[in-house]
Amino acid sequence: MKGGPKTARDPALKAQRLARDRLVRLERQAKARAEALAVAEGVAETVALSRARGAAVVEPARGRGAAKVAPLKRMTGLEWLEHRGKIGAEAKAAGERYGWVYRRVRLDKAIPSTLDVRVRGPFMAPSLEETLAHGEGTETARRRLAEFRRRLSGQPDLVAACDLVCGEEKTPREAAGGDRDAGRLEAVLKVALDLLAGA
Repeated sequence: MKGGPKTARDPALKAQRLARDRLVRLERQAKARAEALAVAEGVAETVALSRARGAAVVEPARGRGAAKVAPLKRMTGLEWLEHRGKIGAEAKAAGERYGWVYRRVRLDKAIPSTLDVRVRGPFMAPSLEETLAHGEGTETARRRLAEFRRRLSGQPDLVAACDLVCGEEKTPREAAGGDRDAGRLEAVLKVALDLLAGA
């Protein structure tokens, strides 16, 4: 039928649809680039603030074919000291043992109340066996922490250095509150780790 309504096969309509699809695609790409840039700027700001407070944040080495944006990793104080060559593997292992028992004792949670609000599912009280095993594990960690602190002769500076760097996983700069006292804390920690590793 001549002069009837235009069909989808009409070249002008096809060209308009292609142009519109291209513009929509370009707009989506521009929005995605803007969002990626905003995220990258936010991450850079967070990393800069963390580093200013003394945190050790590193970008892992990327192999061939790895993603362009690699996840950043916050190093623990012990990892940072080993990475810088300030402590050896034996001292780091001693610090990690101290840190594990410190965190186990410090994060020991009380048995939950039946009045706790649960977001997922009904309240499930731990079995007697689980409660006893948890209590025994925590008590063992308490004894080990007390033994580690005896090795340090209960000296407050040595214990505090281990608590902050090994237990709370802070870098010396974070734990000391700045560069000025970080060197002193590192020296105290090295002595403490030598005492822990040597026994």
